[in-house]
Amino acid sequence: MNDIQSTSSDSRSSSSDARSTGSDTRSTGADSRTTNTDVRSAPTSAIFTAAIALTPTEPEHFDLAFTATTQPCPWPKAYGGDMVAQATAAAMRSVDGKTLHSMHSYFLRPVDIGAEVRYEVELLRDGRGYATRQVRGFQNGKPVYTCLANFAAGEPGATYAAEPPVGVPDPTELPSSAAYLSDTSAPRGTMTDTSEAYWSGGRSFDMRHVPGPVYLTVEGERVPQQAVWVRPFDTLRPVDGLTDEQRDLAALAYVCDYTILEPVLRVLDLPWALPGLITASLDHSMWFHRPAPMDGWLLYAQEAVAADAGRGLAVGRFFTPSGTHLATVVQEGLIRSS
Repeated sequence: MNDIQSTSSDSRSSSSDARSTGSDTRSTGADSRTTNTDVRSAPTSAIFTAAIALTPTEPEHFDLAFTATTQPCPWPKAYGGDMVAQATAAAMRSVDGKTLHSMHSYFLRPVDIGAEVRYEVELLRDGRGYATRQVRGFQNGKPVYTCLANFAAGEPGATYAAEPPVGVPDPTELPSSAAYLSDTSAPRGTMTDTSEAYWSGGRSFDMRHVPGPVYLTVEGERVPQQAVWVRPFDTLRPVDGLTDEQRDLAALAYVCDYTILEPVLRVLDLPWALPGLITASLDHSMWFHRPAPMDGWLLYAQEAVAADAGRGLAVGRFFTPSGTHLATVVQEGLIRSS
């Protein structure tokens, strides 16, 4: 991966299209359905742990079923990371003695905010070394999300790990999203007070960009790489039905979707707050290589791979501050600009 040099930052947002498929049609404009939680209060990671709180229920289609509620956001439809993390939690609650090592997801329809999603788990295989699950999310009587998740018992083997990018500043040297948005004089575009509060402190995780954020403008060179330092705003709370290690894997699955398309936006010079910009997650794959404790900063190094025909593909890798490679993400998304 290319070196990522520190620059000052900017950002922009997107308007929405409820007709498009995908996990969320993102816009920084406020929506009346997103105001049931006040994101202007002190930032907290409780939004994430509330998202993965599952309630067992009777299955209608497969072997096990759970319900979960999507969390507030300033877009017309729910954040795609809600579905990925909720499905992750549902799959993990169906397996004993093995650890999740990969997930492959498709976002089928936009999902309502603050509404219940039913996750049905199909027990496809339980072998000695591996187990496989299908998870399908339903809302309003229709499938909205589907994934395959694979679990491994683990065994001795040779080790290799990707190297983190060099030249990335320490997160303490970078502005938080809140500090950036409160200090910048960049044009606001479609950014509203509600969406600014959400980007600043409503996402459960502190995020610090290198080069800067792409909330309002894309500043500096239009490079296809960026890095984002992430950590929970406060200590993650216990989650019923999950071990702390499982909760932390779900946290990676949750937070990865916020910024994975940003290197594509950066190289195309499309900030989030650009009027007429529409994005939505289409499909998503994630591999968990090593345990990922979410008790401090992690570096999320990202790179644009392709952009054409209204879609963009990006890859991301999570590293500890000491450089241990924890997980890899690949996502394709709708990127439509007027």
